[in-house]
Amino acid sequence: MRGTLSTHVLDAATGSPAAGVPVVLQARDGSQLASAQTDSDGRIVELYARLEVGTYRLNFDTGRYFASIGTQGFYPEISITFDVIDADRHHHVPVLLSPYAYSTYLGS
Repeated sequence: MRGTLSTHVLDAATGSPAAGVPVVLQARDGSQLASAQTDSDGRIVELYARLEVGTYRLNFDTGRYFASIGTQGFYPEISITFDVIDADRHHHVPVLLSPYAYSTYLGS
């Protein structure tokens, strides 16, 4: 079994899911492993299903999202670098987003 990866982006300023956020998963060497856009619920249920032990980066194109809703944001992109220590578990990376702040954590 290999680890799986999902994400969920919520817009804290509007109190709604952030739909249409482009997300790219990269390996440590910068090679692209997967890409998708958040759905109408702000989710990507399975971005990748073959995580192995190692370091990865998720890039969220928040600038495109904010432009689509007519809002100016401070962060045009969010890059989250994380380590997979247990390749047999599911990794969920939620993002709570607003025009001038964001937070993230390892979800379940």
